[in-house]
Amino acid sequence: MTTSARADEGATPISGPRAAPYPADQLAAVYRVIEERRDVRRGFLPDPVPAEVLTRVLAAAHHAPSVGFSQPWDFIVITERERRERIAALARNRRDEYAASLPAARARAFDQLKIESILDTPVNIVVTCDRTRGGRHTLGRHTQPQTAAYSSVLAVAGLWHAARAEGLGVGWVSFFDERELAAELGLPGHIEVVAYLCVGYVSEFAPEPELSLSGWALRRPLAWAVHAEEYGARGLPGRPPMSLLDEVRAAVEPLDAAAMTAARERQDRLTKPRGSLGALETVSVQLAGLAGACPPPPAEPAAVAVFAADHGVHAQQVTPWPQEVTAQMVANFLAGGAVVNAIAAQAGAEVCVVDVGVAADLPQAPGLLPRKVRPGTADMTAGPAMTRAEAERAVEVGIETARDLVAAGNRCLLTGDMGIANTTASAALISVFTGAEPRDVTGRGTGIDDETWERKVGVVSRALATHRPDPGDPLGALAAVGGLEHAALAGFMLGGAALRVPLILDGVIACAAALAAVALAPDAAGYLVAGHRSTEPGAHRALAALGLRPLIDLDLRLGEGSGAALALPIVQSAARVLADVATFDGAGVSSAKE
Repeated sequence: MTTSARADEGATPISGPRAAPYPADQLAAVYRVIEERRDVRRGFLPDPVPAEVLTRVLAAAHHAPSVGFSQPWDFIVITERERRERIAALARNRRDEYAASLPAARARAFDQLKIESILDTPVNIVVTCDRTRGGRHTLGRHTQPQTAAYSSVLAVAGLWHAARAEGLGVGWVSFFDERELAAELGLPGHIEVVAYLCVGYVSEFAPEPELSLSGWALRRPLAWAVHAEEYGARGLPGRPPMSLLDEVRAAVEPLDAAAMTAARERQDRLTKPRGSLGALETVSVQLAGLAGACPPPPAEPAAVAVFAADHGVHAQQVTPWPQEVTAQMVANFLAGGAVVNAIAAQAGAEVCVVDVGVAADLPQAPGLLPRKVRPGTADMTAGPAMTRAEAERAVEVGIETARDLVAAGNRCLLTGDMGIANTTASAALISVFTGAEPRDVTGRGTGIDDETWERKVGVVSRALATHRPDPGDPLGALAAVGGLEHAALAGFMLGGAALRVPLILDGVIACAAALAAVALAPDAAGYLVAGHRSTEPGAHRALAALGLRPLIDLDLRLGEGSGAALALPIVQSAARVLADVATFDGAGVSSAKE
């Protein structure tokens, strides 16, 4: 019987002989080099790099794969001290500009980092890219011209791995204006700088990347990055794809009881009357419980994620504000001109904006995460606000945003929102999850008059009567009467809770989303801190249902994340008091007699 016949019958076809893998010791060495490659900035030695070693490293880089075998790279080897001094000055100027742009907490952390070793290393190597090399008909570059630069990056990787095998450290410096550096190097206009590398022997290699050890950023787990067949279906080879929502729900654990007990005991030993800091002590115990450590790490750096989306229920005239204000305010956030920008800057937090469902097409801009699930919800009085699949995708947007912000080094997440008519959807969700009557949880939002408020109550009541959302099916409730930003915020809270970082809630929109998050994963409630008490009646009901005590009460009803940003220094102070205040024994202060 022929091989093809056997294959037709469903048998496994006979394959030809396979190429042999490396012997086990050599294979282990290859993976070790990959695992131990580091971006080195400290510990360089002045020892010269022998010419034969440097040539081997460059040869390894030159063997990199390239699209159409175009080999678009060149390597400029720099050893001259005077030239490196000029280049170091260029890097310092751009470093200072970057530092000035950072939020306060990030700026303090950045000030502790060493970002280049241009003068500390005996050799600097510049890897360039010539996008014209290979001519007009380079195979594979016709539809994707950017692959020329990608090919040069592969040369960088080859150089880096070979250097590690030779015991050489490599540090990548990117604090340059590329054209300034190109001019210093005498590059023709059609050649661009891809990487500036500092190369030299080191005293030792760090066990983890330096930025990870410093807490500036964390390594993303492999499982976050592997997708089966299409984007979003995450799953490692050999394992069935798992719903991102299910994965995160399973990862949300209760607070650490032992750490909370230790925090309470430490609070009682601090040089102050027991309980004299009131809610601040409660927050410090919560922070210890969610971190699993006493004292807990500082709740900084911090980031406000403003989830923006539009609402189909706007058509029911529940607000006098036009829908286009959502997109206009997104532009205002990105320009730094909104209230949340001002308060976050004062608190030292960064602001990022997530387009999860703005009706307008938004141009790309720094600080904007384009994650649109759909351009606004449908009118919930005429049908479901979105499909169940869209609601789950919006939840996933929130989870992924939390993961990305924590991987970027943030240790506290703040909720923000923007969406004209989103208090109407909030009232509907709060009614679903608390059982309260719509009239008791529907507020005046942006300050509507009595006639508009009555209309708004009627709209919420009709939507709930039409869909009869089940509080036991939080995803279904979000799909029926929620907003895309509500779903994303719920995911944001779950994602942060799974990574054991505190989440500071803003106003009524965040409170409505928190009810959905806790319905999806009850232990998530332990990771939530109520930033403030909104004037919206629905927020009061939601906070009571969640068992959360707001930290401030200033009659706020703006949204955006403004109240959460105001509360951030309080949360940070709670952690700092527990960590930094002396105990009676340590300070030699007598405690109160029992």
